[in-house]
Amino acid sequence: MMDYLLLAASGFIAWIVSTIGGGGGAMLLVPLIGFIAGAQAVAPVVAVATLIAGGGRILIFFGDIEWRVAAWGLPGAALGGVLGAAFSNTSAEWLQIVVGLFLISTIFQYGFGRRERTFAVATWWFFPAQFVVGFLSGLIGAIGPILNTLYLNAGITKEKMVGTKTAISLPMHLAKLGTYTALGALTGKLLLFGIAAGLGALLSNWLAKRVLTNMSELNFRAIVVGFMALSGAVMIWEQRETLLRIFPGST
Repeated sequence: MMDYLLLAASGFIAWIVSTIGGGGGAMLLVPLIGFIAGAQAVAPVVAVATLIAGGGRILIFFGDIEWRVAAWGLPGAALGGVLGAAFSNTSAEWLQIVVGLFLISTIFQYGFGRRERTFAVATWWFFPAQFVVGFLSGLIGAIGPILNTLYLNAGITKEKMVGTKTAISLPMHLAKLGTYTALGALTGKLLLFGIAAGLGALLSNWLAKRVLTNMSELNFRAIVVGFMALSGAVMIWEQRETLLRIFPGST
């Protein structure tokens, strides 16, 4: 019972942070899920939790969705998610290190949030970008808010970012969940873990929406960029043993 309560509380906190920070809440669940159920359980449990939490979020942010972006991003996310889930048992620790380094670099790209954009973005870019992110998410479970840089450069911020990202990610997580189930990676106990975390996250949506509405664009952008860098640092820290194997002389 304590495991379920911890997951519910963590889900509540993670999705408030996720809304205010523009995504990446699942990253906060990864260490706890890994501790409770093992590393191989992370991807399916996160998929269940995100699907439940996202269902509530889509209702609250439905009017903020940029449908032109969702139309490009959704197919790529779904295809990438299925492909990544099919290889979910593959060891890919080095990918987390690469993604982590990129996320840390965004704090310098955006001048700690003071710079609005760093490059121009075409709407069709969201198809290949979401395919890659969907694949990596299906493969390693959670990769942080890596796509926020694309949204910021497309001028999609605050409620529009949260609503649009949710509209794209929900079908992706549904596709991943179907793949995990078909491959036998989602057991009954893992399903319950995901439901516990998802219900906790579901309760946080309304509170997070109110906080986000009262936040300025500058503050939101600074928090998003800061959270991207923090997520990258966490990802690299989680793979410190991999780094030690790559650079044994560092000890």
